[in-house]
Amino acid sequence: MDIAERALRGAGASPEDVIRTRIMLSDVTRWKEAARAHGERYASVRPVTTFVEVSRFVDPAWLVEVEVDAVIA
Repeated sequence: MDIAERALRGAGASPEDVIRTRIMLSDVTRWKEAARAHGERYASVRPVTTFVEVSRFVDPAWLVEVEVDAVIA
């Protein structure tokens, strides 16, 4: 979430500009942990969110990847 927020700020946006997120997990049984972290950051924004399980990431140590879409007015 911190990496995504830095990218948003670098583009002139903020978490309040986020309209959609995608949470990709290599172990979908850990979705509650990811949902809790997502909720801490986006509870007031409530973007459309999708959780998906992927077979693996480029780096096997990665557990989650987050994509955010934002509209900058």
